Amino acid sequence: MKRIKSALISVFHKDGLDDILKKLDHLKVEIISTGGTYDHIIKLGYKAKTVESITNYPSIFGGRVKTLHPDIFGGILHRRDNKNDISQLAEYKIPAIDLVIVDLYPFEETLTKTSDESQIIEKIDIGGISLIRAAAKNFKDVLIVPSKEQYADLYQILDQQEGQSSLEDRKKFAAQAFKVSSHYDTAIFNYFNQNNEIEVFKISQEKGETLRYGENPHQKGIFFGDMEKIFSQLHGKAISYNNLVDLDAAIKLIKEFTEPTFAILKHTNACGLASDNRLSIAWEKALAGDPISAFGGVLACNKEVDENTAKEINKLFFEIIIAPSFEKNALELLKSKKNRIILQAKSYDFPNQTFKSVLNGSLIQGSDHISETKNDIEVITKSSPSAKELDDLIFANIIVKHTKSNAIVLVKDKQLVGSGTGQTSRVDALKQAILKAQSFKLNLNGAVMASDAFFPFADSVEIANDAGVKAVIQPGGSVRDKDSIEYCNNNNMSMVFTGNRHFKH
Repeated sequence: MKRIKSALISVFHKDGLDDILKKLDHLKVEIISTGGTYDHIIKLGYKAKTVESITNYPSIFGGRVKTLHPDIFGGILHRRDNKNDISQLAEYKIPAIDLVIVDLYPFEETLTKTSDESQIIEKIDIGGISLIRAAAKNFKDVLIVPSKEQYADLYQILDQQEGQSSLEDRKKFAAQAFKVSSHYDTAIFNYFNQNNEIEVFKISQEKGETLRYGENPHQKGIFFGDMEKIFSQLHGKAISYNNLVDLDAAIKLIKEFTEPTFAILKHTNACGLASDNRLSIAWEKALAGDPISAFGGVLACNKEVDENTAKEINKLFFEIIIAPSFEKNALELLKSKKNRIILQAKSYDFPNQTFKSVLNGSLIQGSDHISETKNDIEVITKSSPSAKELDDLIFANIIVKHTKSNAIVLVKDKQLVGSGTGQTSRVDALKQAILKAQSFKLNLNGAVMASDAFFPFADSVEIANDAGVKAVIQPGGSVRDKDSIEYCNNNNMSMVFTGNRHFKH
């Protein structure tokens, strides 16, 4: 056990410091401090020495250099069990420092408030991060408190252990210190490498939430991130691992639509989706697309949920609903199920990169932000799609982009009427989509088809035509594109190319 006799305090945020100071004063710990922190301590009525009185050197360059001095870092880094270190400490009259309390300049917070680079750069902490690393390195002798998040743990040592820390305590705090410093440096690096000119993958998420379990009950699950930036939970049980995976897919999908739209997802794929001028009709059409798969699904819409729509939704058992807002009566109605998760979506732009762990590393890629419009497509058949078909083709292409490959989507009147998801062949995906539509008695005459990738043979358009499909949208790019085009031309079908494949694995 080591007793704290002296402390260096240099913090940006002063809140929460008062109780610590009271305990340090009670334990007769000598305090050394800097600038605004020193002024705060004196204002509260406690004694302290300035760093300048130790170093005999003023704070210079507008406060950029205050603690960076051998008399400070020597007091932290000297080894108490090393005779030469102790001798040099005495020779240069350096005061020993047993406790270091730091709270860094808020670099990440500054990024959210301004794009002014001069302001951002000034919030890169130099002295503070150096103090943290020095004290953490010498954890055998020094206790480091790297942020206000550790104040409660420090208070426990000061109160219950009467200012004495064990080696285990100090090593635990040192681990927290390197967590703080590595996260801080990662944020700074990513700011300077926004264009990814340096091909290095660095990510640091401090906020972790333990989930009930992972994908399956025998797997541990933790979410690192901030859900509150994406949505507010208004009702229901804790969100699970699988819920989060589905929500990620649902939010990205529903953001693509501007008309009143309802989507029903299961295992990240849309099993029902429709747009209409009235949200209640959009819900009715979405549910009709696959009322069996909708059971226990995740619902997402892009408009306020009104009471009439809520009455219809409430007839179905579902896990989650997310919407931008809810009418008061609609919300109360939906709350009738205790465990039902109700989320209010916030405006949020997803990152420009995605990543996943594979083998012994990570795969990183740019996000698929391309969503083709009418101006992006090329008609490659003699027959052109009608205005209505063109609207449906664009609609279907959005859905297929968000569907697991191999994927085929069938749409009619802005309603998903059939989808084939995650199949090992494109023909199988199409057959699954047709079977879905037929099983729910949805008429495919005049429907359109979207494919996430090109057709290697003409068999898919032949099967689609036999089912009633008359317009097709696909990326193109097969060496046998001409076979599909020729079939369409001979059977009064229209086909358009987008030039962009949308695989999703």
